[in-house]
Amino acid sequence: MDHTLQVRSVTHNFGERNILSVAEIECRTGEIAVIFGRNGTGKSTLFKILFGMLNPNQLEVYIDGEVYYKATALNKLIAYHPQEIMLPKNMQVGDLMALYLDKEREDKVYHSEGIRPIHHKRVKNLSLGQQRYLQFLLVINLDHHFVLLDEPFSMVEPLYKDLIKQKLNEYKTHKGFLITDHYYRDVLDVADKINLLADGKIIPIADPQELVNYKYLTEQSLT
Repeated sequence: MDHTLQVRSVTHNFGERNILSVAEIECRTGEIAVIFGRNGTGKSTLFKILFGMLNPNQLEVYIDGEVYYKATALNKLIAYHPQEIMLPKNMQVGDLMALYLDKEREDKVYHSEGIRPIHHKRVKNLSLGQQRYLQFLLVINLDHHFVLLDEPFSMVEPLYKDLIKQKLNEYKTHKGFLITDHYYRDVLDVADKINLLADGKIIPIADPQELVNYKYLTEQSLT
């Protein structure tokens, strides 16, 4: 069954500063929708609102046609991979997997490339890239139809970037992903929809060349 996430309206201010103004975006299961934007434009703020961590001035979100006006109702429906590492640092990887996942999903993570060698290590003894890759795997294996990924390619080794791309293409058969990341080449490799967040609004992008026109990328960066 296909599922649909429609963000019809999000407005949010920090004091007198307007961060989001009627931000609209849609994502379906089977899609990877990307949101580009300069630092400070509100990408992480939008994700925190959709996960229920921030209460916006106004919110109207539809999931499979059902409307939600309060952010706190969304975190049971939408999973979130933040920029920060949120894993308990003193837990062993295997114990952490068992804590968050049922047996079937735990086995899927265990058999993912790169996990068996660290299965008995504590999170604090992993490299930053390993921690971020582990957190990514745990989040995408949660029982949610939609997943927010805030900078999944940041601070991970090239090996893990390739593994993340493989997992995204595998899991999008039954999930929908919203991604924001400045590693635009990695993101463009997996993107089905491209959007730009600028001046508080989400702008659909039909061709990466438009990112140059909006001065998010330079002409040379696309060559």
